[in-house]
Amino acid sequence: MKKYILFSLLIISFVSIAQEDAWVYFNGKPNAQTFLDNPLTMLTQRSLDRRTAQGIALDMMDVPVHQSYINQVEAATGITVLAKSKWMNCVHVRGNTLQNIQALANLAFVSSIDYANVEGLNRSGANSTQVEKRKVTKTMETLVNFNYGNSANQIQMLNGHLLHQQNFTGQGKIIAVMDGGFPGVDIAAPFARLRDNNKILGGYDYVNRDANFYTGISHGTLVLSTMGGYADGQLVGTAPDASYYLFITEDGNNEEPLEESLWVEAAEEADRLGVDIFNTSLGYTEFDNPAYNHTYDEMNGITNFSTRGVNAAFSRGIISVNSAGNSGNSEWFYVSSPADAINALTVGAVNASGNIASFSSRGFETSSYIKPDVVAQGVASVLSNTSGNIATANGTSFSSPITAGMVASLWQALPAKTNAELIQLIKESSSQYTNPDYEKGYGIPNFNQALINGTLGFVSNESKDFNVYPNPANDFITIQFPYSIENASISVFNSLGQNVLENKLSNENSKISLEELESGVYIYKIEANNFSKTGKISKK
Repeated sequence: MKKYILFSLLIISFVSIAQEDAWVYFNGKPNAQTFLDNPLTMLTQRSLDRRTAQGIALDMMDVPVHQSYINQVEAATGITVLAKSKWMNCVHVRGNTLQNIQALANLAFVSSIDYANVEGLNRSGANSTQVEKRKVTKTMETLVNFNYGNSANQIQMLNGHLLHQQNFTGQGKIIAVMDGGFPGVDIAAPFARLRDNNKILGGYDYVNRDANFYTGISHGTLVLSTMGGYADGQLVGTAPDASYYLFITEDGNNEEPLEESLWVEAAEEADRLGVDIFNTSLGYTEFDNPAYNHTYDEMNGITNFSTRGVNAAFSRGIISVNSAGNSGNSEWFYVSSPADAINALTVGAVNASGNIASFSSRGFETSSYIKPDVVAQGVASVLSNTSGNIATANGTSFSSPITAGMVASLWQALPAKTNAELIQLIKESSSQYTNPDYEKGYGIPNFNQALINGTLGFVSNESKDFNVYPNPANDFITIQFPYSIENASISVFNSLGQNVLENKLSNENSKISLEELESGVYIYKIEANNFSKTGKISKK
């Protein structure tokens, strides 16, 4: 009997010391005005120039997290601060016990705590329980087969070669690659062109908090090669003359919510440095601790931490290109976070003939917006490995950077376009723009057509759809109704997913005031009967 009691006590003790992860949100930024009055103390000139070019004003999201708040959280009993986010004004913490984290709510500057253990803590408020951990197969893993050849098809499928022939090769654009590691990029021959032309601008290993980013798992090396690699007659990346920052945010040995926080932290640094485009060939739905898994309801484009990071980056004028994921043959066959973000340019995979790859993750049929947005070659994609050998590999991990490189080349050709305008041009150029689905989205982009449309100021005819204009807007927008609908409602969300405006609409009363909203990019959702439309609106 004594042994039984002792065993029970051990179990109780084990449960009580179970570590938990959480995001601790702060209620202000006391020194905000000082930073806003001196913007170069928080952003580089290039970052400020990107905002100016797109009519984006500085706001509280640009201000760093108040360091005193971080220090006080770090000083709390049993708490380790693992990451921070100025966009969300929070820190990612790990507590030795649930009670350690709960005690942080007593700090006057803490507004709320969001636990990674969604079911066990956020919803029920129950005590922490230990869940058996098991390793999760990462969506970034790929199958590599050596097969020397050339990369013509993956560029020509997108008509990217026609941009290259006009010397639009990404020159002047900066791409940040968030991934698991970049070994070999500093020595392998296919990256010599980048190195010789000083196109690797820097990077950082956020997992190990180390300045050496030429380490980690090889995935990032393969991804980078599809954009910036160059081996004459074998491999030409889609943006061989763009510049790159290389950030390690993915822990190759573990799958934890912390990786989403590290992604956001890297994204904020990339924003500060003036990056134009992100490529993220990573995805999160399941974690080693299943208590942290994302639920179906959370995959709604505005909820998960990295998803909110993508939307925040978009509001700063950045285009985030994300791989849809490789779960098409799995029980969970949907896109992952942050690819579910409304503002992400999410890329699925097709083969060389343009047929959908069976592994390419699908969108949510119950969603009001389309995912993936577009598709590109992700079967037998041509790339370089860490030794500089030209190989082929399968995965949306590669259809995404192939597309991201073409986005850089197109933006070089159309420098006056905003991120929202460029994404719209890409969608409108795609093979099934008028009939999108949840496998290919709007289809295979035609970047040459997007260039032509952008040069001519092409605007699609949406007479059978709601049309929101002007965009960007000042104080008012007008919603043009399709001919078959008389009444509707509109909801407007900020980049953090908060509902900031709701209104009833009709054909006779379709003008909406934005006077109460601050400058920035917002997400709108229009609903009418069984019809809905989601889009973005920028307020000057």
